[in-house]
Amino acid sequence: MKRLAVFMLIVAFALVSVVVVAPTAHAKKIVVKFGHVAPPFHGQHQGCLAFAKYVEKKTNGKIDIKVFPMGQLGGERSMAEQVQSGTLQMAAITTAVLSNFVPQAALIDLPFIFPDRKTAYKVLDDKEFQKKFFSYFPPKGFVAIGWTENEFRDMTNSKRAIHKPSDLKGLKIRVMESPVYLDTFKQLGVQPVPMPFPEVYNALQQGVIDGQDNPLLTSVLMKFTEVNKYVTMTHHILTECVIIVNPDFWDTLSAKEKKIFREAADLCIKVNREVNAKLYKNKIWKVVKAKHIKVVKLTPQEREAFKKAMTPVYAKYKKIVGPDLFNLFEKKIKYYSSH
Repeated sequence: MKRLAVFMLIVAFALVSVVVVAPTAHAKKIVVKFGHVAPPFHGQHQGCLAFAKYVEKKTNGKIDIKVFPMGQLGGERSMAEQVQSGTLQMAAITTAVLSNFVPQAALIDLPFIFPDRKTAYKVLDDKEFQKKFFSYFPPKGFVAIGWTENEFRDMTNSKRAIHKPSDLKGLKIRVMESPVYLDTFKQLGVQPVPMPFPEVYNALQQGVIDGQDNPLLTSVLMKFTEVNKYVTMTHHILTECVIIVNPDFWDTLSAKEKKIFREAADLCIKVNREVNAKLYKNKIWKVVKAKHIKVVKLTPQEREAFKKAMTPVYAKYKKIVGPDLFNLFEKKIKYYSSH
């Protein structure tokens, strides 16, 4: 009887321990890594921080998202592969890089496709378009939940002012190593030179390349405009990034938590755009003026000439991304540009 009493006491203690320990285990903090390549001052990083703060607040501290800027977790292609394999939970990766995994991602990088910023944002925020575009990601090992943004890309060079497509003919321009970028610049008669970003300044300075394409924000901050005196606001490609999540990690989240992540993604791009706009308004244009950088802004007619020159590129990528997605994209652009 004595042994039975002791056994019952042990069982009772074990049950109490389960009751006491279980809530503690359930409340254990989940740490999530979120990587991207933008610098800390950039709107993209500020948007990602807002994402993390929102998730922490809405989950009462249960999910702690650690944001790693400046490629601390690797280059974009590496981070995309890490998300696929599950060694990284989240990342914001440019559509140019993602097009190597999800061909349909190249759609966003089509040159001169957006008539203006307002139209671009309305199309990207359109829920029907998002649902269709993001549906191509799960089969490739990603869950896409939203956007971050670099900026509209512009051109700088050391040879001449750019007003029309023929002005680019023969120039050696550094471009991102992405099929749609290479096709775009070849169509313009440029000698595209794929090159790692850190090598660009020295290559410009030494005359290895004549120019490069990046947002004016980047070109000024990286001092490319010190060695390239000709700057043209072509706004030829809007560099968007998709927030991708590992599917296995995503499946561990409750429906409520998934909703919180999607809401956080909406907040992320909002903050991202606001910070970028302030950088342009309060800092970049002041630097441009102070350093006497001459900036060419294309007229609507000049932009239209570039757009017409891109017809073969559009035809090629309509086949690559599929007519359904391409036609929906065109339809949304047409609708929002007139509303």
